Amino acid sequence: MTPETKETVPNIAIYVACLAAYNNGILHGKWIDANQPVPDICKDVRDMLKASPIEGAEEFAIHDYEGFEGAEIGEYTSIDHVVTFAAFIAEHDSLGAELINHFGGDLEEAKKMIEENYHGVFDSVAEFAEQLTNDTTDIPENLRHYIDFEKMGRDLEINDVLTIETGFQEVHIFWNR
Repeated sequence: MTPETKETVPNIAIYVACLAAYNNGILHGKWIDANQPVPDICKDVRDMLKASPIEGAEEFAIHDYEGFEGAEIGEYTSIDHVVTFAAFIAEHDSLGAELINHFGGDLEEAKKMIEENYHGVFDSVAEFAEQLTNDTTDIPENLRHYIDFEKMGRDLEINDVLTIETGFQEVHIFWNR
């Protein structure tokens, strides 16, 4: 494929392939923007199948995907599911995908966690522990340097918070409630 004919892939997309063509050793498919309504994606799939080199092609599979930030999309994931994942990831970026993965693909649990238990993003769990301590306790200055916020952060992770790291010094904190 030359650069002039290379297909542009939208930010969040699925590559749907015609199974009739695939089973006959022909690669025929299309990248489709997953961040659009279900009927629009279904129309794009139908158009791809109509253009298949195999007459009467009816079945498709998702053979690739981009922009889902690590959330897994299977070959036969429903278009409805793809659209809800894409919308959540478009809204929350890699944090949304990490939450989806943390909850084993359960989007409702991921939504609930981000809506009800999200506390914020910090450079580290230690920074969160320090802020929490400063917000809830008056520490005399002569004792401040004796506090080990790293250990407090580890204890919080074990007992009280879920942490999702999405990058260098980018730790998202959620209360385990």
